[in-house]
Amino acid sequence: MKASLTPLTVAGIMSGTSADGIDVALVRIAPRGHGVRLELLAHRAFPFARPLRTAILAAMDARAIAAAELARLNWRLGIAYAEAARASMDGTGLKPDLIGCHGQTIYHQGTSAPYAGRSLACTWQLGEPALIAAACGVPVVSNFRPADMAAGGQGAPLVPLLDFVLFAHPKRARVLQNIGGIGNLTAIPAGAAQEEILAFDTGPGNMIVDALSQQLFGKPFDRNGAIAARGKILEPVLRAALREHFFRQPPPKSAGREQFGAAYAGRFLAACRRHSRLREDAVATATALTAESIHRAVEAWVVPRTGAAAIDFIVSGGGARNRTMLAMLRQRLESLGCAVTTSDVTIPVEAKEAAALALLAWQTWHHRPGNVPSATGAKRPAILGQVTYV
Repeated sequence: MKASLTPLTVAGIMSGTSADGIDVALVRIAPRGHGVRLELLAHRAFPFARPLRTAILAAMDARAIAAAELARLNWRLGIAYAEAARASMDGTGLKPDLIGCHGQTIYHQGTSAPYAGRSLACTWQLGEPALIAAACGVPVVSNFRPADMAAGGQGAPLVPLLDFVLFAHPKRARVLQNIGGIGNLTAIPAGAAQEEILAFDTGPGNMIVDALSQQLFGKPFDRNGAIAARGKILEPVLRAALREHFFRQPPPKSAGREQFGAAYAGRFLAACRRHSRLREDAVATATALTAESIHRAVEAWVVPRTGAAAIDFIVSGGGARNRTMLAMLRQRLESLGCAVTTSDVTIPVEAKEAAALALLAWQTWHHRPGNVPSATGAKRPAILGQVTYV
């Protein structure tokens, strides 16, 4: 039985594949007609402490890791999420009725592969929700991806529902491009119904750029794209990288550190060094890989779907602050009729994914589906997540 729809203040908690920190969005969500109305009340960001980030990245890239290490990391992340949520409440004076926490993805395999005599897909997000519920005194919805995968989907992307709620337009085609660790887009044709939208991962977002910035310059990321702006694109390396099978694969598709993590970044840097010893050139080429993979995805899959001569191309995530990346996107997408802007007018670029988790939690609380089957490949709509009570 569906619960009656009630307005709630919901905190969405998100930490992505960049593993740079936690975003908390406090959102007021209320029913409106056949849809919902969403208002961002506050957004806070909390960088991970260096030892915790080191542990997260080590777990993501580990070929083998002790069960005790994963158990400790699960609880340590739960403490970090609880502290971020509590600090957001204390700093804003707002107490949510509900919390939605994505958790930190340690492993995501969206398509089936053989294991122990069966073929299966799987995903795993860490961050003990009981600690968040206890610290904040409200229920927590977590573990959003598995229900979609059980329904035949890839468990990603999860943001399309929010994209549709905030950005669908009766007369304008829109693409919502998030550039976090991984890049993902949602394409909404003009006047489209929710089941007509297309969404998928486009490939690496900031992941390789961040890895090279850290290794070559001792910086966690390329602030404003300043390093890439000083380099030149190594075209042979870029062309070879774009031959990766993922870029040619049609949607639905999802990616993570399994495809574009530390091992890939190491191979990419080695290829760059065969053509140039300038460190800036490697970062510029990694930035171009993100931009060009997005361009190819839009050209191959989005333009044919929307049939639009003009598209509002709206960027969010950390990559929206990378001026060099945005310039590369504008240069490549202009010929496709795309006008590139950021989501800031509607919602701050850093807050969008956390707000999406708040919306998904609200949907779950009211026994409503949160996945978009046309985006994930699921056979049916699914109510996502599990509820941890106080």
